[in-house]
Amino acid sequence: MVDEEFIRQSRLVRSENAIVTSMYNDAFAVPIVTLGQSLNRVNSTARRILFYIPGQVSERALCVASASGFEPYAVERIEPPQDGGVHDHFKDQYTKLTIWRFGELGLKAVVYLDADTVVRRNFDELFLLPFNFAAVPDVYIDDPGFTVAFNAGVLFVRPSSAAYNNLVRHIETAKYPHFEAEQAYLNVFYGPDAVRLPYAYNGNMAIKKRNPELWAGIKHELRLIHFTLVKPFWRNTYTDMGLDDMHRNAQMRAEEWGALWKDEILEWDRMWKETEDLYRHEFSRCGTKHRDVKVSAFP
Repeated sequence: MVDEEFIRQSRLVRSENAIVTSMYNDAFAVPIVTLGQSLNRVNSTARRILFYIPGQVSERALCVASASGFEPYAVERIEPPQDGGVHDHFKDQYTKLTIWRFGELGLKAVVYLDADTVVRRNFDELFLLPFNFAAVPDVYIDDPGFTVAFNAGVLFVRPSSAAYNNLVRHIETAKYPHFEAEQAYLNVFYGPDAVRLPYAYNGNMAIKKRNPELWAGIKHELRLIHFTLVKPFWRNTYTDMGLDDMHRNAQMRAEEWGALWKDEILEWDRMWKETEDLYRHEFSRCGTKHRDVKVSAFP
């Protein structure tokens, strides 16, 4: 799918590129540290940045989440529209717009990944894109099925202060379905101009349900799996990491939907097991005076 010779001859500067994820509560500590280890395995050359909202994430959870290589950055929460139309689960998601500020950190290109992803193959080629914004078309298990609208769980962004200011300025006034939060907003803002990336860059679980043949065809090229419909780590709480029973939880989730995504969920569980084994000692020190987390913030 990618011209490997072109990639080998291209020059990527680590300090100018970053893979970014977000953390809005303690429940996502385990998937983030697992995501970080999956990035370690594919030898990505980019920086790793984890942005979070102070006061919503415990020090211990932030320590666990950053153990595999993410640099924590404290950011201000970006408020959702005030009409109450945003689902409670998505009210923090507008803070994702902060990635357009990351030029202030010297970055020229950002690949944003939702925390409910796990990486299978290196995708550093995305940092060579000449475009300002790119994403993968969204997929729904019911109608409309395959769409031209994009999924905001994986984004390529060239940071821009002007774009950031414009995005924040129009959150309240732009016409879009607020219940779909920042994804719907970005589709309005970038819809005509967004470069559509191949499905291999956002292995949305819905593809397997909607078109099993397509999933089988792209599986060997998937850069990542996006656990949109069944989250292996989800334990019906935002306040607990679930370190002690995560494997049992993943095994239980693997049987949902008639075990349709069992292979993918067990793949995530194996990556978590590898992560747990590698960083068990670090986890045990989190929340004690023996393990401080170096945190940065925007000026």
